[in-house]
Amino acid sequence: MTLVAFVRPRAFPCGQPAHLSRATWQHGGVTAATHSTLFPRVPDSADAVLEGLDPEQRAVATALHGPVCVLAGAGTGKTRAITHRIAYGVRAGILQPSSVLAVTFTNRAAGEMRGRLRQLGAVGVQARTFHSAALRQLQYFWPKAVGGTLPRLVDRKIQLVADAAAACRIRLDRGELRDVTAEIEWSKVTQTVPADYTAAAAKADRETPRDPAEIAQLYTAYEELKRERSVIDFEDVLLLTVAVLQDRPDIAEQVRAQYQHFVVDEYQDVSPLQQRLLELWLGDRENLCVVGDASQTIYSFTGATPDHLLDFRVRHPDATVVKLVRDYRSTPQVVRLANGLLAQAKGRAADHRLELVSQRPAGPEPVFTEYTDEPAEAEGAARRIRELIEAGVPASEIAVLFRTNSQSETYEQALADAGVPYQLRGAERFFDRPEVRNAITALRAAARFGGNDALLDDAPDLPSQVRAVLSGKGWTPHPPAGSGAVRESWESLAALVHLAQDFAAARAGATLADLVVELDERAGAQHAPTVQGVTLASLHAAKGLEWDVVFLVGVAEGMMPITYAKTDEQIEEERRLLYVGVTRAREHLHLSWALARSPGGRANRRPSRFLTGLRPGSQAVAGRAGAAGAGGVERGSWTAAATAVPEQSPRRRQRTPARCRVCGRSLTDGGEMKLMRCEDCPSDMDEGLYERLRDWRGEQARRSGQPAFCVFTDKTLIAIAEAVPDDEHELARIPGVGMRKLRRYGADVLALCAGRDPAEGQDQD
Repeated sequence: MTLVAFVRPRAFPCGQPAHLSRATWQHGGVTAATHSTLFPRVPDSADAVLEGLDPEQRAVATALHGPVCVLAGAGTGKTRAITHRIAYGVRAGILQPSSVLAVTFTNRAAGEMRGRLRQLGAVGVQARTFHSAALRQLQYFWPKAVGGTLPRLVDRKIQLVADAAAACRIRLDRGELRDVTAEIEWSKVTQTVPADYTAAAAKADRETPRDPAEIAQLYTAYEELKRERSVIDFEDVLLLTVAVLQDRPDIAEQVRAQYQHFVVDEYQDVSPLQQRLLELWLGDRENLCVVGDASQTIYSFTGATPDHLLDFRVRHPDATVVKLVRDYRSTPQVVRLANGLLAQAKGRAADHRLELVSQRPAGPEPVFTEYTDEPAEAEGAARRIRELIEAGVPASEIAVLFRTNSQSETYEQALADAGVPYQLRGAERFFDRPEVRNAITALRAAARFGGNDALLDDAPDLPSQVRAVLSGKGWTPHPPAGSGAVRESWESLAALVHLAQDFAAARAGATLADLVVELDERAGAQHAPTVQGVTLASLHAAKGLEWDVVFLVGVAEGMMPITYAKTDEQIEEERRLLYVGVTRAREHLHLSWALARSPGGRANRRPSRFLTGLRPGSQAVAGRAGAAGAGGVERGSWTAAATAVPEQSPRRRQRTPARCRVCGRSLTDGGEMKLMRCEDCPSDMDEGLYERLRDWRGEQARRSGQPAFCVFTDKTLIAIAEAVPDDEHELARIPGVGMRKLRRYGADVLALCAGRDPAEGQDQD
């Protein structure tokens, strides 16, 4: 094995390497946006292509012969290295553009690669996904190999799975259809035939959505339906291409004569089927360059495995190996945390981890924040984001990343309440999800029937009524096994159940019809602009992206690692998923968790085990409760713009139980905690002030085009009318009045409390 001399790079004393432009130094690569700045014209020679590369990237670019393995950490400019490698080979006359095939996993990545190659003067190089490259070959060779035209490619296989289930007389709901479809896809990319599915699933420790024998039966029926209808699916494209190349040596030789040099990006995500196709493309040649990072393997549930990357030097003993560890994306503080996460990892991928070395100037320390409950966590993140945007950070450079799509609703609402634009990536809006729409339709129907609905006869209160209705839509008291669509659908319905519980606690005597109105208002309030918005995304959907500011939320046991991660391998993949999240941040990184699900709930959660020893004082305070500011305790540091925490209610500052200000009893009900008194205790509310506040709120809601509760909730108005604050300090202490609402509405509210009419225009930002 040839190992390129690798010396651990030291940090540059002045922060920026002299041979790199600022954009290259900051991002470790040329994005479409910065490329024209870095290269205003196509390089005029092969040597010019190498300008601006660091020593390891240059080693990649000049290693043009034999097998090459590039182990590239996050933010190290791997795409830059391999595109310059191809361009250098083409410009030096070593590689013919039409003989090079670069493959990756998404159309976006393939398009970016083609754009970079054109800018470098390497026109004519093919950069495609595995499926795109295979489909072109299959369409070209099918008449010769099989005869006739290639069967039609189905866009969505889920309808075929539904038809197969009907043929087998097996009932599948929408979530199960998605999960069974995913199992069929996994089977095909791992080259598992229906007869072997049960044994293969057991060997792989898969938590199947249905009995494995049923899935095998459905898989068989699905394949029969495809044959009857003369259609193929996405995975068949690879399977059939493999079959043609295996069965027809003459066709295989034609392909190998066309493509003589291969580059594979994100090699840690290659499935067994893709690896087999790559081997057939290569034949007995070794003109192959692979790029990957085993520490970023997060798609094993789809059949991806890092084994092909880790075994590359076993299969190719003479391979040139280059490690890219200079991180141009993240500050030393972010990189230190990322390295610390992997230092605790176990398993084969951990044995081959790359220790990143930041090339950027020092930045702020990551901030670790513990909150009393999930709404406080979302409100805290939204408040900080609003402050960052007001300080000049573009909303598009901020991301909130979470483990499951079901977590998005809380953050959608918090950002909407804060007036912050956002966009969802890789997930549907909560109220746009089919299971949520169906659930609300069922709740609306039940509300219309009222007491005549037999389903609700044994449901004495609102939460039990909601549970009764949603039990017919897939909700159960305990979550289903597995991690697929059924689980996500259940989590969406569970969120509605929790919402009903909180709504009933805050509004005594609330009916099902009241809840439906609340749901409609909440759905309407979440239609924030999507352009230049803060990104909300799951950790899986965030792969390959980066932002200046990243909020990693819900970093608690049960969510990170997720509850259903049981085996050592599953736990380690969860750790890698958190590592991917951390390495998305360029400069500012927030990690947070909540001790309880809802206000006043039992504080029985604890921070993720992955943070032990990494967050300041974690060894000493692990498992301790604590909260400050807006429900949170901070550890770490932050810029001045984000340090200011408005003084909030005692409920959010103390871990001791909140007590009624009238009788002294401990409060646990969310609505009572907002009022800081028992619901039955006497109220000294100024009813005239309350009515004036309600009228004023209605006018504000009409002007802004948002529901009234987005201005102030009823409970907050009651609390104001009881406290009758004299100044901003007293007003800010009332639950539900944050700094944003204090700035926007404070003068009006204080004027009303003083018996005056609000100043004209005072409500505007």
